Amino acid sequence: MVYEFEGRTEKEAIDRAAEELGLKKDGFDVEILETQRSGLFKKGYVRIQVHTDQPVSREGPRKNVEIPAEEGQYSQAVFGEPDPKNDFEQKMLQFVEGIIQRMDYGGKVSVLFREEHKIGIKIDSEYSSILIGKKGKNLDALQLLANIYAGRLGREDIRVILDSENYRIRREESLVRLAYTVADRVRENRGSILLEPMNPFDRRLIHTTLNDITDVETKSEGEGLYKQVRVYYRGSMR
Repeated sequence: MVYEFEGRTEKEAIDRAAEELGLKKDGFDVEILETQRSGLFKKGYVRIQVHTDQPVSREGPRKNVEIPAEEGQYSQAVFGEPDPKNDFEQKMLQFVEGIIQRMDYGGKVSVLFREEHKIGIKIDSEYSSILIGKKGKNLDALQLLANIYAGRLGREDIRVILDSENYRIRREESLVRLAYTVADRVRENRGSILLEPMNPFDRRLIHTTLNDITDVETKSEGEGLYKQVRVYYRGSMR
């Protein structure tokens, strides 16, 4: 399901979404659709879109669900323990490895990190470039399947992150550089630039990277999962 919320800041909009939907903040994905800074004659605001597969309630925050001790919870990311620590992790590794084997691409799958309500899974394969795909689309598709499977195991509270060859980190660094480069071009020509279609996480990174640049604003355009971000000089779109 998809919902939209607004707030004076990104945090306020996310807090409002969590409260109204009765979900924890890590129970949904957030996409920033539009940001507008405060000015002399207008108030600033942030408009977000919330994506979640969990059942929602308009009765306020959902109570904490007790999780079996064997599943484990972590207050911060834990690295360096690649072997599965419980039945859930074992099944997730087997599922991901089974998918890439059925795609006729060999590889080894291990736990990359653990943190509260999130687990990272690393794929080591000589076919990593294919499994990642153009702009990470194949990796995103595999990650979606992994999260659906986690839900079928009764662990909707866990978000699964797939990575290979440190693609996620490299992609994030590349997008930050892109955001600043485009912002400089927009400030020079006093116009706007429409970026390539991106997934919600990548679009949110562009929005938040440029949020503190006072004379540049951003807005998501298009329909579906892969929308485009328009970066424009403040005032040029009025």
